[in-house]
Amino acid sequence: MDFYQFSTPLGAMALASEGDFITHLYLPSYPTPRLASHPTPLLLEGERQLLEYLGGQRKTFDLPLNPQGTPFQRRVWQALEAIPWGEIRSYRDIAQAVDCPRGVRAVGMANHHNPIPIFIPCHRVVGADGSLTGYGGGLELKKALLALEGHHF
Repeated sequence: MDFYQFSTPLGAMALASEGDFITHLYLPSYPTPRLASHPTPLLLEGERQLLEYLGGQRKTFDLPLNPQGTPFQRRVWQALEAIPWGEIRSYRDIAQAVDCPRGVRAVGMANHHNPIPIFIPCHRVVGADGSLTGYGGGLELKKALLALEGHHF
């Protein structure tokens, strides 16, 4: 695994890759592996695209992602990737999109285990009533990411 830590306007973040794929994004509040930072061309490109997004110059990402998870988690993460920039969905919306309409809590757990947040935009999922709900990086970070996309809570 290659690992690269860098600064962003929201705090220190890190990316990890295996082979030709990004596998993890570590948000400021996440514990990081005890590896020396080693910037590869792929990880530098991930940093560049993330900083462009955080600076308001990018709305989509073009990176090879390979999150590891169960088949259900992967379906949820694919549904998250389909949420356009600037839009939000409820956990119920995602459960219906993955053909599991009663699986709202399972969708929440899949969101919680998303290893590549922001690139796989779990921050765009809110409660059925439109309220902010938990976020692995903390609600303040979720608010900041949604504010970048025009939503103010």
